[in-house]
Amino acid sequence: MRYLSLILLIISYTSGSAQQFAMDLWHTGKTVLDSGDTLRGNLKYDLKNDILQVDLNNKMESYTARKVLFFEIFDETVKKYRLFYSLPYSTAGQYKAPIFFELLVEGKLTVLCRESFEYRTTSSPLYYYGTYSRIVLINKYYLLKENGDIIEFQGKKNDWFDQMQSKKSEVAKYAKTNRLDMDEKYDLARVIDYYNSLYK
Repeated sequence: MRYLSLILLIISYTSGSAQQFAMDLWHTGKTVLDSGDTLRGNLKYDLKNDILQVDLNNKMESYTARKVLFFEIFDETVKKYRLFYSLPYSTAGQYKAPIFFELLVEGKLTVLCRESFEYRTTSSPLYYYGTYSRIVLINKYYLLKENGDIIEFQGKKNDWFDQMQSKKSEVAKYAKTNRLDMDEKYDLARVIDYYNSLYK
């Protein structure tokens, strides 16, 4: 039995089966199309291909980012409402085309987010098993400028404070006092929300 338990533990670490990613799930929500129509039902988003699926009373429809203005979901994995906009963006020098961005924070500093997946190799907690690969969710952040330009944020977590200029020290103190991790998406949102509140 001990051997069987060990095998099951190894499988759970290597397969990542316990992980549930929001992109893999259906969420209650609504979307507003470029036609002006509002659709309410179960939504499933795919940021890799920028497609939104809508289940309306068991009738399935798919829409590209070109056909969607925005959509909102209630994400059970984080117990939060999340809002996504279709915005023009140029990748690798190409012409601008609409893709989906999640609005993380809006204000003096407006931050957008996109999710992607990467395989990461990690040492097993069972030292004699070696290493294993698993899928990890990566959040990429973008700054939305007042002129509408969208710029990918390339810095590390402490580089966020450089965006805050004269408020840098005050905001850094807030993050430290509240033990907020700038590598964690919703902690980052709290810090930037605080920064934005200083201008209200």
